[in-house]
Amino acid sequence: MNGLRSIIYISTTLLATIAAICSAQAQDLKDSSTVDPRVRKYISATRVVWKTPTVTNTEALLLQQAAQIAMKEDKVCILHKDEGILLDFGKEIHGGIQIFCAKTTTGKAAKIRVRFGESVGEAMSEIGGKDNATNDHAIRDQETLIPSMGMAEIGNTGFRFVRIDSKDTADIFLKLVRGILVIRELEYKGSFKCNDETLNAIWNTGAYTVQLNMQEYLWDGIKRDRLVWVGDMHPEVMTINAVFGYNEVVPKSLDYVKSITPLPEWMNGISSYSMWWLLIQHSWYLHHGDSKYLEAQKPYLTGLLKQIMRYADPKKGEQLDGWRFLDWASDGQKKTLHAGLHALMILTLEKGAELSGYLKDPLLKDECLKTAATLKKHKPDPDGAKQAAALMVLANLVEAKLYNQKVLSVDEYKGVSTFYGYYVLQARAKAGDMVGSLNLIRKYWGGMLDLGATTFWEDFDLSWTSNSGRIDELRPTGKQDIHGDFGGYCYKGFRHSLCHGWASGPTPFLSEYVLGIKVMAPGCKIIKIDPQLGDLAWVEGSFPTPYGVLKVKHVKQSDGSIKTEVDAPKEITVVYNK
Repeated sequence: MNGLRSIIYISTTLLATIAAICSAQAQDLKDSSTVDPRVRKYISATRVVWKTPTVTNTEALLLQQAAQIAMKEDKVCILHKDEGILLDFGKEIHGGIQIFCAKTTTGKAAKIRVRFGESVGEAMSEIGGKDNATNDHAIRDQETLIPSMGMAEIGNTGFRFVRIDSKDTADIFLKLVRGILVIRELEYKGSFKCNDETLNAIWNTGAYTVQLNMQEYLWDGIKRDRLVWVGDMHPEVMTINAVFGYNEVVPKSLDYVKSITPLPEWMNGISSYSMWWLLIQHSWYLHHGDSKYLEAQKPYLTGLLKQIMRYADPKKGEQLDGWRFLDWASDGQKKTLHAGLHALMILTLEKGAELSGYLKDPLLKDECLKTAATLKKHKPDPDGAKQAAALMVLANLVEAKLYNQKVLSVDEYKGVSTFYGYYVLQARAKAGDMVGSLNLIRKYWGGMLDLGATTFWEDFDLSWTSNSGRIDELRPTGKQDIHGDFGGYCYKGFRHSLCHGWASGPTPFLSEYVLGIKVMAPGCKIIKIDPQLGDLAWVEGSFPTPYGVLKVKHVKQSDGSIKTEVDAPKEITVVYNK
């Protein structure tokens, strides 16, 4: 009996030990950065865009079929040697595809070529061709084997279209090709709806563009530039604040860039990007009120502010070194760069002063404010560039209405970029030109939607559209390819990214300026409601806060006044602009 008790005791102890080890491992796994925050979803092809003439039964690939191979499959698409098909998955996604091969005539694995594309033209292109198709940052064009009576997963990129060509002597019987969407499954806590469906679509497209780029880190693009460019993150973070609320991808990405950029280096080698890091820290703290996180930034943040001030010349203004960059549209323009960087330095020091106050460093706060005040005595010429003029307006260096009239509204759709368009919108709203801002959104960002876009692009120029086809169709005879025939700098031709998070600016803009939701105190403790409807009849929406969702509705009355309804969490003090 004693022996039995001993065995039971040993078994119980062993089980307890194993349970403790498993629990510890589970906690380690939970805390580890190797835990993937993303989910996989499967997307069916919506249409066959193109095929070689003799491909058989392409419609089978559009059927809702079981993702499993059986001994006998009747509904299959048959590819012979050198035949191909082009599938459309209906919207831009991040991930790859699964190909289910029912059989091959040899019973062995068969060779195929797979080409992913953000546009039809890109999926039909050749690497290294005249249209600059590339495999940069993600492999989008490759030859591979697929098994007979099996499934293969191929690809890890951003795409909407997939071309599959047989490179084998055997006939290939395809049962199913489905897209793998790899994404953070997030609730859209923020929302925007008004009487203009174009604006509604643009708000949602900006949100989706950023959601796709919220991978393990916050990327710039899901096909090319799958990198943490911290300056480009600013519009993305403002979109996250307006749509999703707190998400760990933001501090994780901010900390990553900080960890690889010891002072006095500039983040990503760009002086303005280190300033954007500070501006993001300010916005993040204002929206989420995470004092513990802000306190952890103090050593680097204070060191960076002091470093920036060393580049402030009382007579000449900013004298920053490193890669002097605002956006591609202003690249190489010395006057524009000086004016824009000068204004950005002022904005950074003023927000840095606020952060220093939150961090209880009155000496640094005072130093930042004094340096910013000295810099404001110098008013550079933006040389007619909207990017620099917008930053000067936002920094209160110049009078908003005057600069809207002199620069921002002149030839208003020219010289706008998808990145700095966000700040142009803000500057025009500050000048009271809300109708002009809304028209810019409709025409410029709406222009991408008119060409078949489901996400916003790295860059865009309305002049490209005059004789161009859509991204979701084969190039019409006599037309240019809107993707392959345009672009500059690093994004010529098909290298151009058609899903770039920095282009999402209209989403936070519409939430802040049209819905009129302005965060006034850390953690959204105070929110001001100041709607600017422009030519809209009504608007309603929601905004995420640490205490829950705030909801607003505004209706323009016959006398021009606005009737407002607000439903806010009890922890928030709501104030109204009078």
